[in-house]
Amino acid sequence: MKRQWKFIVVLIAGVISLIFEFGLHASTLFVTPILKLQMNPQAIIIDILGIWISVLLLMEIFNDWKSGRYGVDILAVIAIVSTILINNYWAEWMILVMSTGGETLEDYATGQASKELRSLLNNTPRIANKLINGKITEVNVDDLKIGDIVLIKPGQQVPVDGEIVKGESNFDQSSLTGESVPVAKKSGDDLMSGSVNGDAAVQMKVTKAAKDSEYQSIVALVKSSQAQPAKFVKMADRYAVPFTIISLIIGGVAWAVSGDATRFAEVMVVASPCPLLIAAPVALVSGMSSMSAHHIIVKSGPTLEKLARAKTFAFDKTGTLTENQLVVDQIIPEGNALSKEELQSLAASVEQQSSHVIASSLVKATDSKLIKPVTNLKETTAQGVEGDVNGKHVKVGKLSFVDPNHEKIDVTSTAVFVSVDGKFAGYITMMDEIRPETADTIAKLKRQGAEDIMMLTGDHKQVAEKVGKKAGIIDIRADLLPAEKIKAIKEVPKDLRPVVMTGDGVNDAPSLTAADVGIAMGAKGATAASESADAVIMVNDLSKVNDAVAISKHTMKVANIDVLTAIGVVIIIELIAFTGVIPAFWGAILQEVVDMITISLGLLAKTKPSNKQFGLEE
Repeated sequence: MKRQWKFIVVLIAGVISLIFEFGLHASTLFVTPILKLQMNPQAIIIDILGIWISVLLLMEIFNDWKSGRYGVDILAVIAIVSTILINNYWAEWMILVMSTGGETLEDYATGQASKELRSLLNNTPRIANKLINGKITEVNVDDLKIGDIVLIKPGQQVPVDGEIVKGESNFDQSSLTGESVPVAKKSGDDLMSGSVNGDAAVQMKVTKAAKDSEYQSIVALVKSSQAQPAKFVKMADRYAVPFTIISLIIGGVAWAVSGDATRFAEVMVVASPCPLLIAAPVALVSGMSSMSAHHIIVKSGPTLEKLARAKTFAFDKTGTLTENQLVVDQIIPEGNALSKEELQSLAASVEQQSSHVIASSLVKATDSKLIKPVTNLKETTAQGVEGDVNGKHVKVGKLSFVDPNHEKIDVTSTAVFVSVDGKFAGYITMMDEIRPETADTIAKLKRQGAEDIMMLTGDHKQVAEKVGKKAGIIDIRADLLPAEKIKAIKEVPKDLRPVVMTGDGVNDAPSLTAADVGIAMGAKGATAASESADAVIMVNDLSKVNDAVAISKHTMKVANIDVLTAIGVVIIIELIAFTGVIPAFWGAILQEVVDMITISLGLLAKTKPSNKQFGLEE
């Protein structure tokens, strides 16, 4: 409620004026030499207040003009000045109540709409139980250092990112990843700050400082979304010039026809722009709140508008359209010495203790019955692993590691080569596994109006085409360096913009910045991608891109309807005031009713978009 102090001052001035109105009604301080108007104490108080608020509004108008924006605040100033000139100080006071009260109502509605965002800030971990020589010492989270040991009791939040060194428990990560079921964690497993411990105490070693930890990075994104001014909040300014001209014409004609300046003031009172100024902000903040409830953090208001109008969508492949888990593509034994099953069994057995993503993916893709015990295991960094399986010495890794003398084998995807007892035994190719939601997400985006969907990847063309075929993407750009991805985005024709780019890795950060809207799959932490993006999806779910577009379209539809409705209602009231049947005082009260209607309509942006907006219907 940053602006409520003006509203409070106006109310206090009204109370004081009422005291003078009933207690000193007959008193007259002086007569103005120019207008020959009798001025009572209450009139002086309200006029001074009106002049002061008019000056504040004029300063805002001047700043808007310097920025090339033309707002409708000028109508509020004209209304205030008009009531001063006709000495209708109670109508003037109602305009002041309406103007400052509109700001206060806007702040209130904004606060209600953004409560999901604020809950993140309110739940930020602040205190940690640090273990020093076996004793618990409460310390500020910001004072924790990498390597410190922290005790996390049942029901407590994890204060910073770390690794369990003692104990095991279940952790609720729903606020971070959207997983509804608690995740079992044991010694050696990573913990994300902000997750909540279950029913057993654990000891954790700090691996990241507070400012770099998961929950704090989300909070930083939320603060960014609240701090950055949304240019589209002044959406009503698009209609400012025509609306102002129409209102002045109606007021001027009313004055000319009636010959009474009061009629002009009455029209100007109901022409106050508060409903227009409230409509767009409430709708946009409601939309951003709805995004947050769907685990999507939007950093600024313009992102919603661009997403709603987006025509081109570009996606990175690895980790975005696909899982971060490889699957076996082909098993190619050398000669007839081994079957495919035997080759896979030997390779997976040797790889079972390696932490490399290729090794873990191969082991996961292999039936556990085929994985045999391994002895004399040895791993050579960046080369491969070797060990003895059923009396055979098996090497798995790069071709130069398993058989340096073998001629080069051209493969178009990730591959591990295998030798048995010093002889080349064959190789296994791996490919990215497409996300289960990818094809459905692409189809829904097309139904929502996407005119072009691109895959931008540095992977081989054949691999990209396989993924593209499964995903339903035709426009595939492969073998791209980061600079070439940026070029592809910048070369999108104007009639196919805005462009939305979605990625998850550090190498995607430049592309996210180059796009009109960058969306980061940021479920795994504060990567360079999430820092560079306009929106961050906090769960490991690509379908949230479709949700973001649907919510944006719904929000912009509500915002536009709200603004146009406000304009229509105000003009109708102006035409009624033209006839003189609405006194200035009651016109100001009527404006408050319009304000409430406008706020109520804006809050509809928090409602669920239609099935058609979600791409569920043609």
